[in-house]
Parts: sequence; C-alpha cells; structure tokens
Amino acid sequence: MTDTSLHRSLPDRLDKPLKSAVLSWESLLVLVALGIFILNSFASPYFLNAWSLSDLTFNFTEKALIALAMALLIISGEIDLSVAAIIALASTMMGLALQYGADTPVLVAVGVGVGIACGAFNGFLVTGLKLPSIVVTIGTMSLFRGIAFIILGDQSFKGYPKSFSWFGQGYVWWVISFELVLFLVCAVIYWVLLHRTNFGRRIFAIGNNDVAARFSGVRVERIKFILFCLTGLMSGMAAVLLTARLGSTRPSIAEGFELEAITMVVLGGVSILGGAGSILGVVLAALIVGLVTFGLGLLNVPGIVMTIFTGSLLIVVIALPILFRMWRQRA
Repeated sequence: MTDTSLHRSLPDRLDKPLKSAVLSWESLLVLVALGIFILNSFASPYFLNAWSLSDLTFNFTEKALIALAMALLIISGEIDLSVAAIIALASTMMGLALQYGADTPVLVAVGVGVGIACGAFNGFLVTGLKLPSIVVTIGTMSLFRGIAFIILGDQSFKGYPKSFSWFGQGYVWWVISFELVLFLVCAVIYWVLLHRTNFGRRIFAIGNNDVAARFSGVRVERIKFILFCLTGLMSGMAAVLLTARLGSTRPSIAEGFELEAITMVVLGGVSILGGAGSILGVVLAALIVGLVTFGLGLLNVPGIVMTIFTGSLLIVVIALPILFRMWRQRA
C-alpha cells in the first residue's frame, strides 16, 4: 500500500464529487442563507414565529417563479426585461374580464394566457426578426405597461371573488401557503427540464456557442422561442398570484420585479453571458433575497433602501467573477 493511499479517506470516484459539492457556489449560498437567517433571528423577536416565516415566503415566491424561467433564458444567451410589464398587462386584463362577470377559472386562464401571448410576441421578435432580446424587451416593457396605463389610467380594479383570492392568500396546510407549494413544484419541474433532459442540454449548448449548436442540428430559434413563451407563462402565473394576494389591479403593479428576478438568477450562479448555471442555485438565491428583504422589512427599513440593496447586489454579483478572473490572469 502506497503512502498516497494511506492519506486518502475516500477513493477518487467519491472524493472528487464530494470536494466539488463542498466547494460549489450552491454550498456558499447555503452558508449565506443560514447566516442571514441567524442574523434575522437576533435582529427581530418576531422573525422565528411560524406565521412570520410563512409571510417570508410571500416575499419572494412570485419573483422566484419568474426567475426559474429567466434562468433558462439567460443560460441560452438571451434576456427578458419585460416580465414586470407582462404582469401588469395580465393583471389588467384579468381586471377587465372581472368587469364582464368572469369567474375564477376564466380569470386564471386570462392571466396565464396573456402572459404566454406576451412571451410569444417577444420570442417572435427575437427569433423571427433576429432582433436583440435586450432591445426588444426594453421596448415591450414600455409597450405592455403603457397598454395597462391606457386601460386603467389612475383607476384600479377591485372586487375579485374569494375563490380567486385563495391563489395568493390561501394555505395548503397550516402555515404552508399555496404560493410556496407551487414554487417548489415548479422548481422541481425546471430542475428536471434543465439538468435531466436533452432539451436542457441543448439550452447549455446554445448558451456556450449558438453557431456550433446550430451546425450540430439544434433548432436554436425554436428553443429560444419556447424559452420566451415559458418566461411569459411564469409571468402570467405570477400575475395571478400577485393580483389574488393584493386583491386589486393597478397599472403600476409589480414595478421592479424584473430587477429582483434577474438578481436571483445571477446570484444563483447563472452566467450573465450564458452557458452556465443551475436551478438549485436560483432557488437558494431566491431564498436569500427573500430573507434579506423580509428582515429589512421587520426592521422598518424604507423600500427605497431595499431597492438600492438589490441593485447593488446585482452589480457586485456580476462584477465579482470578472474581477476574480482579472486577478487570476495577473497572478
């Protein structure tokens, strides 16, 4: 038996995966989440209450649903900045349907359907007309929210039925909300889709080199169009949950959601340049953002400070890998 084998507690086939798991970005996120959780428990005596922790989940689930689809889109090398405006338009259309006597199933169908239609419109402009996604979605961000303002002006739609409000306010069991259960189910679905299917492998291939992927027989435009539709779908679902939770529709609804969703994606380890990332990282990042904003809320920190924090966090997370890469090259 050699000296090398004496110093090994595990064989290579087990030791290497274990080391990579311990040193992964997801492991760091777990430690950060635990640290923030402990700090919040000391900062406020109300934090560890079961119902307070339940309220915490309402603080991030709607944005995290969008982040799941946004992660796939960014891994493919594209981005959608219109998600918050899609929520506003979908919510407005649900309110309009309510005025004509629509019941809960129709309201949900309208919200999700409008989201998919907006996502398909973005996808057509990007994949069909070959326009840059960042330019397209900046334009549709103004278009979709502008339509909501034209329909509503300074008014609001109210009077949603109680059965509809359950989607944003209801609980499946004790303090476990429907929103949290829906998010966890969607997270599992997106994890399987990205990490255990050929579709997911093609998304990574497109993000790394879409030209090579196209020559390999991957239908790049078709996959990107589907990803834009998925982002619209999740935005429509978020619109249903948010409208049901607030019980009203205003054209300014969901302002800033796109910033927080993108922050969750990038903080979760998804490369803003495409080609790398994981759903587990996005889920952990969503939890971290939720813990921070909820903790600041318990301390009565103004909302503008939370916005400043979210923007600063996004800049730092994007800049750190670049600075680290520069430092390694110089070293």
